[in-house]
Amino acid sequence: MRDTRESRLLLVLLIAIAFALITVDIRGGENSPLDSARQAAASAFGPVEHGVAAAVGPIGHAIGAVRDSGGRHSRIARLERENAALKAKLGSDVRTRGRAAELDKMLKTAGAGQYGIKGAEVIAIGAAQGFSWTVTIDAGSNDGIARDMTVLNGDGLVGRVTTVGPATSTVLLANDPDFTVGTRMEKTAELGFATGQGDRPLRLQLLNGKAKVSKGDRLVTFGSRADRPFVPGVPVGEVVRVDPADGALTRTVQVRPFVGFTKLDIIGVVVQPPRKDPRDMVLPPPAKAKPTPTVTVTMTPGGSADPSGTASPPADESTPSDEATPAGATAVPSPTRS
Repeated sequence: MRDTRESRLLLVLLIAIAFALITVDIRGGENSPLDSARQAAASAFGPVEHGVAAAVGPIGHAIGAVRDSGGRHSRIARLERENAALKAKLGSDVRTRGRAAELDKMLKTAGAGQYGIKGAEVIAIGAAQGFSWTVTIDAGSNDGIARDMTVLNGDGLVGRVTTVGPATSTVLLANDPDFTVGTRMEKTAELGFATGQGDRPLRLQLLNGKAKVSKGDRLVTFGSRADRPFVPGVPVGEVVRVDPADGALTRTVQVRPFVGFTKLDIIGVVVQPPRKDPRDMVLPPPAKAKPTPTVTVTMTPGGSADPSGTASPPADESTPSDEATPAGATAVPSPTRS
């Protein structure tokens, strides 16, 4: 339709009529004269609207899903990140609690021996020097660490410091074949030298070839002159096997170390030796042996022994029994009183 004067007048007229009908419908309320017309229009166009809605509805939902998918994926990704962070935090808390317990145990060991220690963390295994059993710690000369200092943890002797840098140091572990430490037995005070054997128990050579040694005996470090490289009293290990002397001047004993060298984490370097030898004070209390149950047997004259403690009554001796007569013997009747 072209924009002419007549078309504009027709548009104004239609708008005026529409407003007039709306005013009449509102004022009429439920008795509006247009109500019948509205119902007729609804009856005529209602099915058409329902069909169009049924056809267009899935398309609208699909468009809405596409529109909301970005936000939904963002929420899922955010939840996944939160879950991962929570799992990492829980794992970190468990590890932190374990390390705190390990540190507490080491401090108790140092306190029992009156050792002044510098705590450190194992940050690497092995070193460029070619040692087969070494670790690198995150403490060096800037922290007061020097060569030939004793290294321990909450279980006992870890090793000695061999190389020192400004911020790191190398520790030779006690199970290295090049490692040897002077030892003293817990009860007998017998002296010896323990040498590392890698993943096998330490080899202990006692100076006294006739010394009495038993499985389960424990030993500590004897200590070095000027406490370098070893301070006295640090737990070393427990005897697991005693080899016969066979006429040799020394006896060889196999010792299981207290320290697990494959799971080192928190360690302490002894930077201040004790004022006096702690002897066996650093060793933990010995494990109590479990009592062995015993069976008491009670014997009753004329009765048989019963393991439960109850004796069976004696056999009736008034009347002899044929079964009680040995083979080849004659049963003599007992005399009767008149």
